[in-house]
Amino acid sequence: MKVVAFNGSPRKEGNTYQAISIVKEELQREGIDVEIVHVGDKLIRGCIACGMCYKNKNERCIIDDEVNDWIQKMKEADGIILGSPVYFSSIAGTMKAFLDRAFYVASANGNFLRHKVGASVVAVRRSGGVSTFNQLNNYINYAEMLMPSTNYWNVIHGAKAGEALQDEEGVQIMRVLGKNMAYLLKLIQNGKDNIEKPEKEKKVYTNFIR
Repeated sequence: MKVVAFNGSPRKEGNTYQAISIVKEELQREGIDVEIVHVGDKLIRGCIACGMCYKNKNERCIIDDEVNDWIQKMKEADGIILGSPVYFSSIAGTMKAFLDRAFYVASANGNFLRHKVGASVVAVRRSGGVSTFNQLNNYINYAEMLMPSTNYWNVIHGAKAGEALQDEEGVQIMRVLGKNMAYLLKLIQNGKDNIEKPEKEKKVYTNFIR
C-alpha cells in the first residue's frame, strides 16, 4: 500500500514536515510506503474556473505545472495526507491553490479519490490550528474519502523548525493518527474483495437562487 503526503509549508523541514514525518514513521512501521511531496515552496497559481477539466476529462488541469503530476500521485495512492502551516487562521496560500485544482480535477473525472483514506495535519505557533484543520478536512469530506481519527484534533504546536517535537501531546496525536490510518488502510485492503462498495450516486446540483 502507498500513502502520499503533501507538505504545504514553504519550509521543507519545518514543523509541518515534522508532523507528517511522525505519521509517516507509524505507517512505515506497518509496512506502508510513504512519499512526502513538498508543495509549499512551489509557484502554484489557483484555479481559474475555466471548466476545462470537466470538458476534457483527461485527469489534468489546463494549467501545465507540477499539480498534474501530483494529481496522478493522488490517484495511484491508497491514502493521502494533507499538511499545512497556519496563515492568518487558514491554509497556506500555495497549498490551497493546489488543493482547489487537484480536488476539482478529481471530481471532474469521476471522483477517483472516493473511498481512499485521507487525513489532515496542521502545524501552528499559537492559534488557528483547528480552523485550518477543518478547512483541510473539507476537501477530504467532499471527495467521499474515509478519514481516520486520533485522540484530539490533528494539530501540533511550534514556532521554529523542530520545536513541534517538544509538543508531547501533539507528537502523540500524530503517532496515534499514523496507527489508526494504517489500521483503516488495512481494513479496506482486506475487505474490498469481500464487501461490496455502496453505489456511487450522480451528484445533484441545486442553486439557492432561481
